[in-house]
Amino acid sequence: MSDTRILGILNLTPDSFYAPSRTAPGDVVSVASRMLADGAWALDLGAVSTRPGSAPVSEQEEWARLEPALLALRDSLPGCLISVDTYRSGIVQRVYDTIGRFIVNDISAGGMDSGILPLVGRLGLPYIAMHLHGSPFAPSSTPGDVVEDVIAYFREFSLQAASFGISDWILDPGFGFSKTLEQNWSLLYRLSELQCFERPILVGISRKSMIWKRYGITPAEALPATQDAHMIALRGGASILRVHDVAPAVQTATLFAGENL
Repeated sequence: MSDTRILGILNLTPDSFYAPSRTAPGDVVSVASRMLADGAWALDLGAVSTRPGSAPVSEQEEWARLEPALLALRDSLPGCLISVDTYRSGIVQRVYDTIGRFIVNDISAGGMDSGILPLVGRLGLPYIAMHLHGSPFAPSSTPGDVVEDVIAYFREFSLQAASFGISDWILDPGFGFSKTLEQNWSLLYRLSELQCFERPILVGISRKSMIWKRYGITPAEALPATQDAHMIALRGGASILRVHDVAPAVQTATLFAGENL
């Protein structure tokens, strides 16, 4: 049995880069049920697209997309572990008030809302901190050696997390955010260097442009290459895979576990 945790992506947005991941309100429970049956550890709900070039969405609109999905999952799949992809403290509080304990998945590691880290600390929530250089809507390239930059970033974040009483946090290197194609692949091949923090490492590379641009294919054609990249990530120390396709990721994790018997 693999120890790898699979985080299933459930997009509540109309403009996420991979169209099949966009989930209509009436389909949330059925899609979530299938992911859980396929072996998902948790579901990652996102109500704001953060792909490069995407339009900003107000907090009110983000909540209008999230609330019905949260209520449906709370009522139909009690006990289901939920992660919410948001960088807003106001959304964190509303989600907590609606479903209780959940995982906060913040692409900015607290950099886009100064209230989110203190709130996460007060509520005692698990937290996914992602490396991000510049704005997610107009990203600039990470300067210098990408791995050294990521290490320096999380060295600083770890101090902030401790100051706010956040002890349960996961490291996300931020593949596809503020990084060139070459930097993304360099980071993946050198992922083991991030084990110095002794934190779970989450890798989110499913069908991303670092894969389909490299091979001149489309996101729809990128599943086989995604699974190859997942295997590289697992060998580099990843313990959580954030994916669109749960069943294939579970199979890859099982194959990886077999290598280490």
